[in-house]
Amino acid sequence: MVNGSTELVAAASALAAGFAVGLGAIGPGIGQGSAAGDALAGIARQPETEGRVRGVLLLGLAFMESLTIYGLVVALSLLFANPFLK
Repeated sequence: MVNGSTELVAAASALAAGFAVGLGAIGPGIGQGSAAGDALAGIARQPETEGRVRGVLLLGLAFMESLTIYGLVVALSLLFANPFLK
């Protein structure tokens, strides 16, 4: 590759990594807030179900957080393991 195109690929990779992390965190962040709010509302209505609701909430939050980690993995791959930057 020509030097100019290598710099362009590096810049595009950095921009794409930023988008991967940013957009990968928006959805799970909104989902986690919504899930936590609904779980609190459910517990407030029926306090006897608190243990079950909390368990399901924590499992759901873990799955949502894994989506953010996938975005981080994509971003790190774009930054450090990019095959186009040889």
